[in-house]
Amino acid sequence: MSLFTLPCRPSFPIITCRLSSSPATTVPSPPPPASILPPTASATATATATATALPSLTCALQCPHFETCSGCTHEFNLHRPNIVEEATNFFKSHGVLDFTFDSCRLWGWRCRAKLAIRGLSENPLIGLYEEGTHNVVDIPQCKAHHPNINAAVELLRKGIKELNIEPYDEDQGTGDLRYVQMAVTTYDTSLPASQRYRNGKVQVSLVWNSRNEKSSNSEKLNDLANFLWRNGGPRSNPQLIHSVWANFQTSTNNIIFGNRWRHLLGERDFWEHVGGIDISLDPSSFGQANTRAFDNLLRKLHKYVPYGASVADLYAGAGVIGISLAANRKCRSVKCIEINKESRPSFQKTINRLPNSVEGSISWHNADTSIDPVSWLVGSDVIVVDPPRKGLDTSLIDALRTISSHKPSLKSLSSNAKEEKRPWILREREQAKEGSVHVGREKTVEDSQSLPEKLIYISCGWESFKQDCKTLLTSKKWKLEKAHGFNFFPGTQSIEVLAVFRRSLKKKKTGKKKKKQL
Repeated sequence: MSLFTLPCRPSFPIITCRLSSSPATTVPSPPPPASILPPTASATATATATATALPSLTCALQCPHFETCSGCTHEFNLHRPNIVEEATNFFKSHGVLDFTFDSCRLWGWRCRAKLAIRGLSENPLIGLYEEGTHNVVDIPQCKAHHPNINAAVELLRKGIKELNIEPYDEDQGTGDLRYVQMAVTTYDTSLPASQRYRNGKVQVSLVWNSRNEKSSNSEKLNDLANFLWRNGGPRSNPQLIHSVWANFQTSTNNIIFGNRWRHLLGERDFWEHVGGIDISLDPSSFGQANTRAFDNLLRKLHKYVPYGASVADLYAGAGVIGISLAANRKCRSVKCIEINKESRPSFQKTINRLPNSVEGSISWHNADTSIDPVSWLVGSDVIVVDPPRKGLDTSLIDALRTISSHKPSLKSLSSNAKEEKRPWILREREQAKEGSVHVGREKTVEDSQSLPEKLIYISCGWESFKQDCKTLLTSKKWKLEKAHGFNFFPGTQSIEVLAVFRRSLKKKKTGKKKKKQL
C-alpha cells in the first residue's frame, strides 16, 4: 500500500446548510464528489445535491484549522460571500442589472499552494503564517487544498522526519528547507474525464536554503527528492507525485523563490487543460490556484470576443488567456505582454501544442505594460487586462481615458515611431523586440491602424477594480456593459470579476447647419 492511501488524506466535513436570502443570480456549486468524501459525508452530499441547486442555501467550512490559519476568513456562506451583495449593488449603480456569480467548487478547490516549512526535523510545521506573524500554522487537514496536496504534504513530512531534514530558521538563517510549492495537474488523457480531477498528480517544488545544487547540503536535497519519488512516484498505485523540482534561495527577505531552478525527478513538463487548450506551466510561472473556476471564467470570456478579432492581452503571464482566445475565437492576431521573462518558455510550449487549424498571428512580448502602453493598445480590437491585485498601472489608465475616437493614420504612427527619443521608452521597445516570440502570419497595415472597441477587465482585487472602473466611466470614453463574478477563493471575502467595457464612439453630426439670423 502506498503512503498516501493511508489515513493521511483529510476527510471532508459533513455539509451543514442554512437558509438565507439571495437576490442576485448565483450559479450554484455541486457538492463535493463522493470519491473524495468519507462514507458519511458522501451520503449527506448526495442527499443535499438537489438542495444545493437552490441559490438560497449556504454551507459551512468546518475546518479544524480555521481559528489559527490565515488562509480562510469566514466559515459560512462559502457559496456566496458577503462581497457578492456589494458587487451586485455596485454594478447595478453603473447600469448592469444582470450581474451573475458562479460559486464554483467549494471544497478541495486549491490546485496550487505555497507553504512555509518551520519547526524541527522531528516535528515539522508545514502551512501558512498565523495572521500578523511569522509563526507557521500546521494545516494537514486543509479543506481548501486538493486532497492530493494534503497527501503530498504528509509524504513530505514523513521524509523530513526520516531523513533529518532541518526546517528553515528565520531568526538564525539556518536550516535546509524553507518552503514548498505544491501544484496539481489534472491532465491525464488515459483516464475518463470524470476521474481526472480526483486523480491529479502533484508537482513538488522544494525551496532549498542554498545558492545552488553544489552546496554542502545538496546531498540531503537529493535524498529527500528520491524519498518522494520512491514512495509517491510511478511505482506507487495510484501515482501521487508528478515531478520534483528544486529552487535555491538564500535571501533574508520575504520573497519565496530565488532565481535558480533545477528539475530533479519525474516529468519536466507540467500540462493542464483549461479554456479549451492544453497549457504548459513551469514551476516559476504564475498559475491560477483554482483550475476549475479559471476554466469557467475563460469559457465565459470567449463569448465576448468576436470571431477574427485582433486582441492585446496585457499582464499576460504565460499567455493562457490570449492563446485560449486565439484557438477558440480564431483571432486575426493576439499580442501577449508580460513583464516576467520566466513565463516565456511556458508560452512557447503551449503554442507548439496548438492544432494546425489555429492560423492567426500569436506573439509574446517581454515588456512592462506601464511603459508606453499606447503602443500595445493601437492595432487591437479587444484589450484584455488581468492585472495583479493593485489594479491597472496609472499610465495604462491614462491611456485608456484619453484614447482617441478616430483611427490613427499610418503616416502618424510611422512619424511617432521615428520621433520617439525618450531613452526609457526606446530601451523598453528594444527589450520587447528581443524577448518576443511570434508564430503565424505577420500583421497587416489594417491591424496596425485600428483602435480597441472593447476592454475586458479580469480582476482579483475588488477595491482596485472599483476605483479603476469609476475612472474609466468618468472619462466618458468607456461604457460598462456586462459583469460576472467567480468564486476563486471560497472561504474568503474575495471575488474574481470579469467586466466588459465598450468604447464610446463620437456621434457624427447630421443635418444642415442652421442659417444665421440677420
